Amino acid sequence: MADTLPTVAPARAGAARIADEAPLRVAVVGHVDHGKSTLVGRLLHAKGALSETKVAAVRAMCERRGMPFEWAFVTDALQAERDQGVTVDAGHVRLAHGGRSFALIDAPGHREFLKNMISGAADCDAALVVIDAEEGVREQSRRHAFMLHLLGVRELVVAVTKMDRVDYAQTRFDEVRRDFTTLLASLGIAGAAFVPVSGRAGDNILNASPRTPWYRDGGLLDRLGGIAPRPSAANRPLRLPIQDVYKFDTRRILAGRIESGRLRVGDEIVIAPADHRVAVRGIEGWAVDGPILEAEAGQSVGITLDEQVFVARGDVIAHPESPAFETDAFRGRLFWLGRAPLRAGARLTLRVHTAETPVTVERIERVVDTARMTDLADTEVPPHAVADILLRGRAVLALDAARDLDRTGRFVLLDGPDIVGGGLVDLDGFRDRRARPARKATNIARVDHRVTAEMRADRAGHRGGVIWLTGLSGSGKSTLATELELRLFGKGYQVYVLDGDNLRHGLNANLGFSPDDRAENIRRAGEVAALMARAGFLVLTAFISPYRADRARARRAAGADFHEVYLRADLATCEARDPKGLYRKARAGEIADFTGVSAPYEAPETCELVLDSGFRSVADCVGALLAHVERTFPLDRPAPATPATLRAVT
Repeated sequence: MADTLPTVAPARAGAARIADEAPLRVAVVGHVDHGKSTLVGRLLHAKGALSETKVAAVRAMCERRGMPFEWAFVTDALQAERDQGVTVDAGHVRLAHGGRSFALIDAPGHREFLKNMISGAADCDAALVVIDAEEGVREQSRRHAFMLHLLGVRELVVAVTKMDRVDYAQTRFDEVRRDFTTLLASLGIAGAAFVPVSGRAGDNILNASPRTPWYRDGGLLDRLGGIAPRPSAANRPLRLPIQDVYKFDTRRILAGRIESGRLRVGDEIVIAPADHRVAVRGIEGWAVDGPILEAEAGQSVGITLDEQVFVARGDVIAHPESPAFETDAFRGRLFWLGRAPLRAGARLTLRVHTAETPVTVERIERVVDTARMTDLADTEVPPHAVADILLRGRAVLALDAARDLDRTGRFVLLDGPDIVGGGLVDLDGFRDRRARPARKATNIARVDHRVTAEMRADRAGHRGGVIWLTGLSGSGKSTLATELELRLFGKGYQVYVLDGDNLRHGLNANLGFSPDDRAENIRRAGEVAALMARAGFLVLTAFISPYRADRARARRAAGADFHEVYLRADLATCEARDPKGLYRKARAGEIADFTGVSAPYEAPETCELVLDSGFRSVADCVGALLAHVERTFPLDRPAPATPATLRAVT
């Protein structure tokens, strides 16, 4: 979408014009020299979409170069393509057949031009995969299949081309079909249609060819015409990413393209990630006859609001009942196109819908060799590999999981001005930053205590506070908390451990381990810890508490006497310990959304104390914790006499 005030299609008075049925967008992909452009050129000729002048011009050009007539030159518009015989850019051509219209995107197949292939296929309903009958399924064919899977394209027609070079042998066609069907099955794609064709001779383009009497399933265009279109984006939740804000006379117009859903004048909307709730006053457009009361997916619009709120490029408009997901971190299924390997810690620019923000690759979780369809035991992502990575941004983004809304669930990574990767958003295990506990109680008021915090501290001999231990499962939280509790109790502290497992036996027994339940688990724990601290206790907590936002909320509940302690132990160390056998169960698929395996852990950016519990002994860690407590929560009286039983264990 250009950076100008968008135009809405001419409308009837009272309603936006309903757009004509969109053409079926089909990406044409395949290995270099397998005949994609030739096939597209032949399709156009077979449908009478080429003028005799165009055909004559191509014939004359081929004669000047001393080469046979080349149908590929019909669609290969760039001189570099004609000189080298490869498709560099994604050519778009239109044709109609059997009452349906098609937009064919002739995407590049050469490894060097994969970026163009991704941009060509990213918005397609289906794909026409071209495989040379002589060469069969090649490395690039496997890579393209994986990228189509990555982009969410599931409807495939496979043209087995150059059948004239294998004497139209059914055995060779069946071999190619078997090999590629096996590959697709490994990706979870079933039901692809296979057609034996010859682009040069025109076999099975429109009608069944007499040269392949063993094939009776119709011509290539008939098979494409049998593809069901994607469900209308207009019937899905509203998503309108803001492209820009314009000011005309006294109006502030928010401009953007509706990616899904419908928008009506008077609708209540929420603008994420700022969470402004406003109403649509009007829908604007150029050269429109009459007012516009409604617009839908695919239309570029400008809207005005009933009140002025701050809105920026990259914000997303949705209806309140189905808002966009707000997060500063997500898992991405990435296809890496950079020249150098991608490593954890890399800083790049994320582009998702109209938003751009700096991001850091926090973790590389899985690397896949797309040529061989196998996992790699790498800690870096080589060029042209696929990986699951954890990305963290500097700001909260409004986006969606790709499986729910693909238009706002796809992203691109840039290194400077260069596109170095693209992929799909996966939000499994992440919590919506918008999710907050709803206050349901009314007619309530706080009750002030007559016993002050100072009076409690004087009685206990120390201030109350919260020592919040956080870290992966197996990092030592419960072990250190219970040991520290014993040491502090022996010194005279009023101290108590709140352990995550213990709370789930009682107060939090009704909570599971979904992101929302995890958030509620920590909210309750934080409130209980704060109450106990105000009662004069030193509260030691042992919770994974994987999300920074939840720990920040616990900090706000407890106030200034909240001390966060990060037990820094890496995943490999914690998994090797696995004191409760949880990692083993998570790896076996018996535990969903397990932190560190299938759900994220957000390490503290700043905290009061960091302990390397991965290699330091329990005694060292307890000693450091004890020193921190005595320094920040000092006792103002001598320790009481310690019973012999307590001396024996301390």
